[in-house]
Amino acid sequence: MRRYRYELKYIITPKMAYILKTRLLTIMNVDALATGGVNGYLISSLYFDDLDSTAYFEKLDGVLYRTKYRIRVYDYDDSFIRLERKLKHENMTSKDQTKITKAQFYEIINGDINNIALTDDKLYNEFIKDIRLKSLRPSVIVEYKRLALTYPVSDVRVTFDSDIRSGMYSYDLFDKKLNTFSVLKPNEVVLEVKFNDYLPANIATILTTIPSFRQAVSKFALCRAIK
Repeated sequence: MRRYRYELKYIITPKMAYILKTRLLTIMNVDALATGGVNGYLISSLYFDDLDSTAYFEKLDGVLYRTKYRIRVYDYDDSFIRLERKLKHENMTSKDQTKITKAQFYEIINGDINNIALTDDKLYNEFIKDIRLKSLRPSVIVEYKRLALTYPVSDVRVTFDSDIRSGMYSYDLFDKKLNTFSVLKPNEVVLEVKFNDYLPANIATILTTIPSFRQAVSKFALCRAIK
């Protein structure tokens, strides 16, 4: 049975983000997989959409059940490339993920889809089939700096995303010279809070110390809007 997680999003100021980070670090840990420690790390994601921009317009229209694919890398590291399928149900999300190779990535973005061989990986095969059946194509690259904090109870994950940028005219996640454009104001940071069944009281208490308003923030939609 598929498991969904709560996902709450806010836009806060860098000053608020600093205060929250300081307080949360007294009880939470920096993501053990993050190589940058408290300095965070760079995320680059290539999102896919069909010829009618269905994923984009479903987000704008507030469709309750949505699905989209993306390929994601961290700090341009080509040894760990992840294909993800994200499913959205109101305030809850679920995610399927698998690793792919750099060769597979370039096969996908180079467009010769009919000649791509299927593998033993179920998600990868479903993605390739959806590309063929639904005419999915690369849509936009989204890049940003992230600091991720974790807490074991209810698998809480709090992330601070800053300097969110939209990549234009290229779909190569490994192009360090990719032209990008900022999509947020300099005084804006996206705060995301994800958890399984409930938000532990100690974390909830810290989060309420900072003025914030929940928003339906989509980095994909923000970056897609300027294309």
